[in-house]
Amino acid sequence: MMGVAALVVAAAGAFLAMGGATAAPESTFVLLDGSKKTTADMKGKVTLVNFWATSCVTCVAEMPKMVSTYEKYRAKGYQHMAVAMSYDPPSYVVNYAQTRKLPFDVAIDNTGAVARAWGEVQLTPTSFIVNKKGEIVKRYVGEPNFAEMQRLIEKLLAEG
Repeated sequence: MMGVAALVVAAAGAFLAMGGATAAPESTFVLLDGSKKTTADMKGKVTLVNFWATSCVTCVAEMPKMVSTYEKYRAKGYQHMAVAMSYDPPSYVVNYAQTRKLPFDVAIDNTGAVARAWGEVQLTPTSFIVNKKGEIVKRYVGEPNFAEMQRLIEKLLAEG
């Protein structure tokens, strides 16, 4: 059974690696302060959209690397949207974001509509790299290889 899951993940990765860049879905992200951002707001920047949960051990473990990646590239036009899953209690998300002083946008997907729009995201962490044109160029399920991800971010930031 494990082999089938690995094959499905490998096939999805192969599809994206073959240039299967698709437009990021139209979404409205409700931030912790109540303000809203949309997919359209991402145009012109390289964006990492990271679906996570405070109850996800891998998500919590990778968050310091997400923060350092954001800090490294934000002045160059990189942004990060951390999307908390619908089952994550909003008070936990707010507490986590405040105590860890997360420097990027944090949204709460109360209804699950954002996760559905981005391909029925259920596993956390799941992250998407979106280029300046608003196209998804890479999907990571689980913790990404940060060195590889940062090389991709640098390449995308260098594109016109």
